[in-house]
Amino acid sequence: MADNYETFKSEYLRLTDIDLNSYKESQMKRRINNFMSKYDVHNYSGFIQLLKKDTEVYDKFITYLTINVSEFYRNPVQWQAMEKEVLPAMLDRYKERPLKIWSAACSTGDEPYSLAMVLSEFLPMNKFEILATDLDLEVLGKAKKGYYPDKSLKGLPKKYRDKYIEDDGKGIVKVSDKLKSCIKFQQHNLLKDPYPKGMHMIVCRNVMIYFTKEAKDEIYNKFAAALCPRGVLFVGSTEQIIGPADYGFKGVQSFFYEKM
Repeated sequence: MADNYETFKSEYLRLTDIDLNSYKESQMKRRINNFMSKYDVHNYSGFIQLLKKDTEVYDKFITYLTINVSEFYRNPVQWQAMEKEVLPAMLDRYKERPLKIWSAACSTGDEPYSLAMVLSEFLPMNKFEILATDLDLEVLGKAKKGYYPDKSLKGLPKKYRDKYIEDDGKGIVKVSDKLKSCIKFQQHNLLKDPYPKGMHMIVCRNVMIYFTKEAKDEIYNKFAAALCPRGVLFVGSTEQIIGPADYGFKGVQSFFYEKM
């Protein structure tokens, strides 16, 4: 590129309050350059000017940047471990209700709706609360509506699909309205905003791989502070934590970590 990426990061931070220094540079530059090419922009200074004057491009870039890839019950073996081992132990440990779960970087809502389905097998819906957050307002809007392409439910067990999914046979399905009663969708920036407290479980999957080590260290420490004693962090299938004790965690199942 003809001009300076460091200057672009500073300008973008002032414009959006999103700190690109916390993302892996090679991955981020590749994504930014691919996006710029679609708008025939050839340098970072020109791209910043485009983002300042075109709100549609501004919104599309944030959605593109936040890498929104999700599906219901993603990596089924891990969800099965939650159902058979992790949740029963948590329910035995925590007698107070409601159980508080945070789905961090929830994207289009596939994950918090999956959580609600699983939890409803153990508790009435008024006995648990799910906070579902993401940086991107566009994907949060989609999550609140609860409409999905049928293919995004390919891994969802039939018992959940039959109970909570409305299907008109035209390729688009709808999540049952009763699931929405226990989920609060809210914008949140993991790198900047205050974290909630007193969570029994935090689910943050397939997000940390995009952050630098320094950003990961900060987020894991904040997750530990957000969890109540012996609360559980559930991470993605490529995100096993190296040295979990450094953040106050211990492994209890593959991809599940308990606050010590």
